[in-house]
Amino acid sequence: MDYFKVAHTQRAIRRFKPDPVPEDILWRMLDTAIRAPSGSNTQPWAWLVVRDSAKKKAIGDAIRRHRLDKNPLAEEQDPGKFAEKQANVRMLAGASDFYQSVATAPVLVIPCLTRSSTPDYDIRSLLAGASIYGAVQNLMLAGRALGVGSVMTTFNRFADESLRRELHLPDEVVPACLIPIGYPEGQRFGPTTRNPVESVTHWDGWEQTLPRP
Repeated sequence: MDYFKVAHTQRAIRRFKPDPVPEDILWRMLDTAIRAPSGSNTQPWAWLVVRDSAKKKAIGDAIRRHRLDKNPLAEEQDPGKFAEKQANVRMLAGASDFYQSVATAPVLVIPCLTRSSTPDYDIRSLLAGASIYGAVQNLMLAGRALGVGSVMTTFNRFADESLRRELHLPDEVVPACLIPIGYPEGQRFGPTTRNPVESVTHWDGWEQTLPRP
């Protein structure tokens, strides 16, 4: 598939068929992921691929407990707050539903930082992520090219204890995100809708914009 078609039609897929994703597809996605650049070519990543139903359930249960105990989306889902933006209501309601079903994805991929030296020695800093998030996007674009849906989530922060227990994570390993993967169910790939590129691009200074030819 043409790269630009892949990039312009990738979207967040949150509903998946139960069909397993073949191992050769997963290997191709992972091999594409590790082609990404990293700081000083340190390649400070490891990839946890979770297909075991019991492990996925334990992770999903931890995420759901956080959702039920703390309800982090309740304020954002207040219909009065977003009455003028129904699209936001639908989007956030979908995100809330996804809390309940994330473990139904055939595969969970958890990219992990295993060390950090550049651009930041603090493995938990935002800048440390610069050495793994490019690889995450490579993984997801490869999936799109192969007809596999995915979405990058930060649900791992709600389930850190469960992740470490179920997957035997060493203390020094930091999950960077959690990516459910599978074939789309009831969703289609793009084209995606975004603000026009000229509305978010500045040239030689914040005050200078140019019309797109």
